[in-house]
Amino acid sequence: MSNSNRPALSTTMALGLFALGLAGCSTGGPQLDQPAAPAIGPALPPAFPPQDIVGRWGLAAYHKQEDRARTEAAARGQCNQPYVITVGPSGGVMMHLADQATPTELRLGGGPGGKTYIGPADGEVGGSQDREVVLFDGRILILRWMDSEVQGRYGTMVYVRCGAEGAARTAAKPKPRTAPPRPAQ
Repeated sequence: MSNSNRPALSTTMALGLFALGLAGCSTGGPQLDQPAAPAIGPALPPAFPPQDIVGRWGLAAYHKQEDRARTEAAARGQCNQPYVITVGPSGGVMMHLADQATPTELRLGGGPGGKTYIGPADGEVGGSQDREVVLFDGRILILRWMDSEVQGRYGTMVYVRCGAEGAARTAAKPKPRTAPPRPAQ
């Protein structure tokens, strides 16, 4: 090989290496192992059955934890216009999803750590449309939206049971008896 061919050979080798480099880029380069999506295991039972939250509720919401007590009192005051939770056709509960005007049947599902979620039956437990049950004691139900954008708009929802549902009810007072009409003479 003569010295006059060296620049052409170097240029050819450089172009070849460049082409190989571009070919490597077009295939995405070396593939890194992607973490597998977490497997959804068997559904865990919720901490309570759906029937436990059926009823009439006063509803209010807060954004700051320090407003919780005030919000519970405000929710009690809403019992004159209660939020009504009913049993759905498939055994779930009828409640509203974020930004939806009509109620949808939602299911209660258990999650890791003993958490309970309320959300659509077709989604995964703890999904973006779900609400986490922060507290439920039979009289107060506190729900936090899983979607941070929705949580920022709606806040943490506080439901306070209206009336004495779930408590022993007193018997209705009997109507006073009236004297039977006197027979005509």
